Amino acid sequence: MLAKARESLRTACDQLNIHPDVFEELKWPRETLSATLLIRMDDGSRRAFKAWRCRYNDRRGPTKGGIRFHPNVSLDEIETLAFWMTFKCAVANLPFGGGKGGVCVNTKELSQTELERLSRAYIEAFAPFVGPDRDILAPDMYTNGIVIAWMADEYSSITGQASPSALTGKPLAFGGTVGRVDATARGGYHALRHLENSLEIDPDKSTVAIQGFGNVGYHCAKLLHADGYTIVGISDSSGGIYDEKGFDPLAVMQHKHETGSVQGAKGHGKTRNITNADLLELDCDVLVPAALERQITLENCDRVKARVILELANGPIAPAADRKLTEDGRIIIPDILANAGGVTVSHLEWVQNRSGYYWDASEVADHLKKTMERETQAIWALHNEMKLSMREAAYIHGLRRIAESVEARGTQAYFDGD
Repeated sequence: MLAKARESLRTACDQLNIHPDVFEELKWPRETLSATLLIRMDDGSRRAFKAWRCRYNDRRGPTKGGIRFHPNVSLDEIETLAFWMTFKCAVANLPFGGGKGGVCVNTKELSQTELERLSRAYIEAFAPFVGPDRDILAPDMYTNGIVIAWMADEYSSITGQASPSALTGKPLAFGGTVGRVDATARGGYHALRHLENSLEIDPDKSTVAIQGFGNVGYHCAKLLHADGYTIVGISDSSGGIYDEKGFDPLAVMQHKHETGSVQGAKGHGKTRNITNADLLELDCDVLVPAALERQITLENCDRVKARVILELANGPIAPAADRKLTEDGRIIIPDILANAGGVTVSHLEWVQNRSGYYWDASEVADHLKKTMERETQAIWALHNEMKLSMREAAYIHGLRRIAESVEARGTQAYFDGD
């Protein structure tokens, strides 16, 4: 995955005629640390879990990125996600570099006490590597507010002082910020709404399919449904549902809480169960991948019917499929823009923790909306001006800012006197 990500970087550098020093600095992570977490299980046995933390680049500020707990987590994935975070922070014009962390674990196999031990063990292993001025942690896949609270508590115990700004995505009572829970979904929502006129989208006549009905997918469905979009398809890890008449996201989430799956939830018409693969191929106007990486590949991209794809997951479209879809005239609102709402509000939480002054919900919401609309407009303008895909335009937009921070410290041209 990292090799493929570097291809996007190389393309952006070539198109902007960026100094080679910039590519040389960005093609590899600044530092990555791996560890083995040994956990005492409830039955008295011990289990080992592989864990990583990557600080990809810190030219624009301390690195920032989430921690994911998932059985498929790997070193390559963590470094690639940290690479994307570097660009995501630059796209949103935040004073952060990109970081990422993860543990290879199936949390569904752990009790709550085992999960707490694992969360605290992660911080114990990486405490010297992270911190409010070095590397700021946040929730990601299968880590939530309580996991982050355990981690924040452990970090404070290790450092001997309250350090809320070392982690974001915390519960409100632990120094979190209002608006963080739905920030990722709301950021993508603002990006899509801002482009409605340009894309000739009428919410009252448009259909949406959402892959992944966790926090991000659910809040995106709720926001779009409230604005008139018809949510015709929803899926989670166990499968999906389709109804051409649409679903009420609140009712589907209630069903999921009661049964553990979205399958079986009732829509407004003739509802049927489908697979995750089926959902990607539904006849809809907007497709929202909000689950895992590499869901759309060369094997299935020809069957994707959506005209607009809003990437709320990280890397849901393989590079070759991305090129094919773009050639076919699809508009892909890329992940480094579409899901930047989470880190945008995380930045506000970090600032509030450091200042001791907290903003109300309307101030946070207004800031997020202005940020997403400003950067979406800038990338859309680049897309049209340079005849690029939205993804290429987003990389160029972020790369310009990163390059400025690299070049400000001097490049070969400076030392050669050019």
